[in-house]
Amino acid sequence: MPWHDVAMVDTFDLDKPNAMQVGEVRVAVFQFDDGFYAINDICAHEYALLSEGFCEDGKVVCPFNQAYFDIRTGKALSEPTELGAATQPTLVERGIVQVFL
Repeated sequence: MPWHDVAMVDTFDLDKPNAMQVGEVRVAVFQFDDGFYAINDICAHEYALLSEGFCEDGKVVCPFNQAYFDIRTGKALSEPTELGAATQPTLVERGIVQVFL
């Protein structure tokens, strides 16, 4: 089954990630005003958890190397990396946030 239940909608705070293991993939799921977004939680440049970084204006900063990533697209926005982070589609059904892997 490609859609995985990850958390109830009411467990999220705006701009703060819920990090979890979904199958083989660790993801950070964020709630913004326009919906939920999931991004791989592991920085592609160095092994660090993006969910432990600072989040603002739809971006998260890696706590290890200070690289910025766009949470909606996964695009790397600053040095020291040009490697983006994979994103996964999300949906909400019956008050449960789901991630497609």
